[in-house]
Amino acid sequence: MIKKVKDLIANKYFKFGFAALVYLLWIIWMKSLWLLPGIVIIYDLYVSRKVNWTFWKKRDGKKKSAVVEWVDAIIFAVVAATLIRMFFIEAYTIPTSSMEKSLLIGDYLFVSKVSYGPKMPNTPLSFPFVHHTLPFCKETKSFVEWIKRPYKRLAGLGDIKRNDVVVFNFPEGDTVILQYQDVSYHSMVRDYGRDYLWKNFKIITRPVDKQENYIKRCVAIPGDSILVKHDQLFINGAKQETIGKVQYSYFVQTNGTPINPMHFESLKVSKVDQNYNSASSIYRLPLTDEAAEKIKGYNNVISVVKIENTNSAMMVNAIFPHNPKFPWTEDNFGPLVVPKKGGTVSLNIDNLPIYQRIIDVYENNDLSVKDGAIYINGKPETTYTFKMDYYFMMGDNRHNSADGRFWGFVPEDHIVGKAVFVWLSLDKEKGFPGNIRWSRMFRTIH
Repeated sequence: MIKKVKDLIANKYFKFGFAALVYLLWIIWMKSLWLLPGIVIIYDLYVSRKVNWTFWKKRDGKKKSAVVEWVDAIIFAVVAATLIRMFFIEAYTIPTSSMEKSLLIGDYLFVSKVSYGPKMPNTPLSFPFVHHTLPFCKETKSFVEWIKRPYKRLAGLGDIKRNDVVVFNFPEGDTVILQYQDVSYHSMVRDYGRDYLWKNFKIITRPVDKQENYIKRCVAIPGDSILVKHDQLFINGAKQETIGKVQYSYFVQTNGTPINPMHFESLKVSKVDQNYNSASSIYRLPLTDEAAEKIKGYNNVISVVKIENTNSAMMVNAIFPHNPKFPWTEDNFGPLVVPKKGGTVSLNIDNLPIYQRIIDVYENNDLSVKDGAIYINGKPETTYTFKMDYYFMMGDNRHNSADGRFWGFVPEDHIVGKAVFVWLSLDKEKGFPGNIRWSRMFRTIH
């Protein structure tokens, strides 16, 4: 029986049938019928063997040289890893504290592409395993734009749900200052003006799939209403359900003596977040609600006060939609309705700042304002119907997160995937092996 099974598996027609079935399922998933002629190649590979598709190998029965074996292995590894990274799962590293304490700096995690459906690359011709810049370079692009493809997403296991931790392409990352790539070009324009930046720095553009990757929590899905009032997030009029480990910044006043470093370790407050003014004996610390209650009980702590920004006049250039008609801060923001595909809104000069980037950039229309009237693609309009779904993302570290409160909505074509689990976590403030956070290894992300 076992011999019959082995003979069946070794049969060239069985191999062809299995490979052809997998290939057909892949074509159906891709919705690309033009790939059907590939069946002929698969048939020749397994059955007819008329063409030497691996031309670098000899077909005279001689043993492959070590060089050929290495080339063969490298080609297979690169192709396999590229397909896995493109269609199924990709590694990601947490570089900033915007999601603490849910995710920590130094967490290495896997992002599932199939959860929401893998997004096909807009620029398919690129150097493998890098994002937008060649290794050991600061300016050289890792991709070419000879071929540009429109947005296309394959079928996935589900849709984005509220409170999912999502990786996405930074919406304001379409234009980049090469000398300051970690700063939003558009925020710099609001502060210094476009002419100044173009005169003094090198400016480049990036397609959607090559824009910087961000990770945040999706707090609102298409059609939701969002409001932040005195730090508290409300979705559709209800308080956001408790999920993750949300933290805020606090002023902690002591009696003149510093807090014991052992306490900070138990509170999981990193050294870089321990901002202490010795003259006033005041700390500025990011704390969860539980940590704030705990620190109140320390003998040398006099007061613990949550920080709230109410100075909207100072935040006009920073807070979305960057217009004085919307006097919002990161602690008092909205109400704002997240755009939904097929949904229609009334347009006027007052609310245009909210939708301007959506209409002009994300959905590629020619938008202009003349004599108080709004023109879209040369026609006067008083309404607009959205072509894509949008999402609102926020970091769990509410006072140290560059998120939707600063740059607005995330279009569906910017979504990369869902963060699923942490496979390694390293504390950069400690040496090996003490830097390994064993308790976070293989932890699923909620």
